[in-house]
Amino acid sequence: MPDASHFLQHPDPLTREVARGYASGAFLMDNGDGVQWYAVETRALVPLTGAEGLHVARRLRRELGRFEVRVDTAFAQVVEGCRGRLPGSPERDGEWISLPLAELYAHLHRTGLAHSFEVWREGELAGGVLGLALGGAFIAESKFHRVRDASKVALVRLAGHLHARGFTLLDAQIQNPHIARLGVYEVGGDEYARRLHSALALDVDLHGPPITP
Repeated sequence: MPDASHFLQHPDPLTREVARGYASGAFLMDNGDGVQWYAVETRALVPLTGAEGLHVARRLRRELGRFEVRVDTAFAQVVEGCRGRLPGSPERDGEWISLPLAELYAHLHRTGLAHSFEVWREGELAGGVLGLALGGAFIAESKFHRVRDASKVALVRLAGHLHARGFTLLDAQIQNPHIARLGVYEVGGDEYARRLHSALALDVDLHGPPITP
């Protein structure tokens, strides 16, 4: 997979603009006023291993091996799941992934910046995480499930996958009670900038054989 500099200097101006925005610590949302850049004072980070603080309850741990992991095989479906528009996925309280933003993600997927990390069960897409990979940082934009616990399984399996690939940062952006139970914690802006800068310097690859839980 190309390193961060490939996207920061990408010949496609839109891909280059988005990569530089995320590298600066901002992220995109559409809260009804069009796709805009946002920044928050603290960022929610997912520990990549148990030693770093990732907490997987016993019941959830039993579920991990019951799903198959795939990367970038159903990107459009994952986006629709994160929008609450994929059959079987819960409706969302607010649709911050508007159609223009969904189309932007599709464009970024074609240029190699946006990715889907998927969990499958019995040949059906059960859940997944939508995000951007930039150097050794994976910025998780959203997640969804169609099967109970599938979004949590996807996030835990993603953490293990990233650790095995040499990534150092899994950014969940904004803390919430559901991911806090997994050990997700917040850091201030200066600490986030330091960790992001270090991660951007890494030359790692998201793709590879599935990681056994």
